[in-house]
Amino acid sequence: MQNNIRCRIGIDLGGTKIEGVAIGFDGTEIMRHRIDTPVAGASDRYDRIVYSIDELVRYIESVIGMSGTVGVGIPGTLSVSTGKIKNANTTELIGRPFDKDLEKAIGKPIRLANDANCFALSEAVDGAGKGTASVFGVIIGTGTGGGIVVDGKVVAGLNGIGGEWGHNPLPWPKASETPGPDCYCGLNGCIETYLSGPGLKASYQRLTDHSIEPVEIVELFDSGDSKARTVIEGYVNRLARGLASIINVLDPDSPFLEISPLAAYGSSYTIGGGAVAGIGVIAGVECVIFGNDPSVLAGALTPYAAKKWMRSLEIARENNIPYISFVESAGADL
Repeated sequence: MQNNIRCRIGIDLGGTKIEGVAIGFDGTEIMRHRIDTPVAGASDRYDRIVYSIDELVRYIESVIGMSGTVGVGIPGTLSVSTGKIKNANTTELIGRPFDKDLEKAIGKPIRLANDANCFALSEAVDGAGKGTASVFGVIIGTGTGGGIVVDGKVVAGLNGIGGEWGHNPLPWPKASETPGPDCYCGLNGCIETYLSGPGLKASYQRLTDHSIEPVEIVELFDSGDSKARTVIEGYVNRLARGLASIINVLDPDSPFLEISPLAAYGSSYTIGGGAVAGIGVIAGVECVIFGNDPSVLAGALTPYAAKKWMRSLEIARENNIPYISFVESAGADL
């Protein structure tokens, strides 16, 4: 089947899922399939990740009856100096020649790229950022990553860490936020330790001494639980501070986010002194963040609030308020 290459296969390696998509050379999606990422903690997790991706590629090719080139979007980046992975929140990848190991398993050349760079580039080329000069893309899930695209090209940087805002310290920290939680990178108080899915979970545990999943935190918030509300409002406030620091530096034409640790939630109130038409953080639903520059007060809309979302855009535009669109993007899958 190697001589029958008629498509491109993109693999998104995440902390909890691995998704593959086959795309024709004309850009048409042929199929996609998702599997669970091998769970963290096992001594053989790295080998199981390699095996899982190999099996996923072979499964896709067997279903569609054709072979494809393979690219893998990963958390972290390939070091130019060592040829090994660095800066990955899936820490089992760090220090490994991941592309070479995948090539041995799959039997064909493999191209690796940072997942957030893939997302940002996809939006800049033919997504919601098409036609804009600069795009800053953010992915928040198991980790917190970012990518910068200027004039249609990824700004990877000399060390391949361009856009990686998740390992900057949380801006304007409160006394209770210093020195901050330990991060796998060896520092304390990184943005990722607060805004990632595990970071949200840890915030709730620090407040309550109980460990529950992010979706359960949101369910408690929806039921009116005061502690869950404190955690969610703290999350939104930290997200706003983190984004404000990026916007103050880059001032991108189009900042885009894909955020997965929280399910949708909605309400209507003010935060930090600024009116927010809808407040929330969601995955897979196009919505809006808007507020007062440079604070960039964060807000988003629930899936069923299409009219509210449209009115929010109108308010943002009428008042020249910076706004950020959440989008579901193929780039996040590639």
